Amino acid sequence: MIHEAAWPQGTPAWVDITVPDRNAAMAFYGPLFGWDFVEGGPDMGFYTMATRHGQVVAGIGEPMGGDNLPPAAWTTYLATDDVDATVEIAAAAGATVLMAPIAVMGFGRMALLVDPAGAVVGLWQSGSHTGANLVNEPGGMIWTEGLSHDLAGARQFYGTVFRYTFDDMSAAGFDYAAVNLDGRTVGGLGGTGSMLVEAPPHWQVYFAVGDTDAATARAVTLGAAVLVGPRDSPHGRLAILSGPAGEQFTLISTTEPESPDAPA
Repeated sequence: MIHEAAWPQGTPAWVDITVPDRNAAMAFYGPLFGWDFVEGGPDMGFYTMATRHGQVVAGIGEPMGGDNLPPAAWTTYLATDDVDATVEIAAAAGATVLMAPIAVMGFGRMALLVDPAGAVVGLWQSGSHTGANLVNEPGGMIWTEGLSHDLAGARQFYGTVFRYTFDDMSAAGFDYAAVNLDGRTVGGLGGTGSMLVEAPPHWQVYFAVGDTDAATARAVTLGAAVLVGPRDSPHGRLAILSGPAGEQFTLISTTEPESPDAPA
């Protein structure tokens, strides 16, 4: 699906990865997802846009500074109409402001938070860059979920900040809720039992592929490690991987066809 307008407030709008070596990341994700890349200049810290069929899908950046660098990780950015106001609400609800709102040239405004459970999440207020333009089909983001061991606390926090509603999908030993926005499911929140791999609280990014087993095998040849799967789930066959820099992400199969205006 191609989406070029600004995403509604509260929708996962963008994902990017911070890695020690952007060139190594491009060498991995390019062949895996069929991505091309547009590299920014030194004024942008060489921040790189990944594209598929000419549509932006994700970002790749390197950490600033030289000491105490954060581990490589994917970050989910939730859309907001007013990043300053959203940061105020989030801070009052218990978030820690990791990066105060800043302008990113004319592309938009962003902020980074640590939610009360300890998961890093971004906020994005669109300017000329509205976020991911290609989603829910092979090579694009298809799902994101905030994972911790406190579903009740996550629901309280994110429901306060974005006025989400939730559909409880929990079962014995498994706490999970679908996140709804104006009647649409836009993501998920997981608590106890939802993290299939031992990890700190985080937002997990899922990328769509046509064949999970083939994509997993390809990822391994490119330097990934398989953490879970491939295995069947009610929503598609999935595998959880660790990329070459140690970042965690999920592949999931989709029957969604490529956009009609995508090249053959």
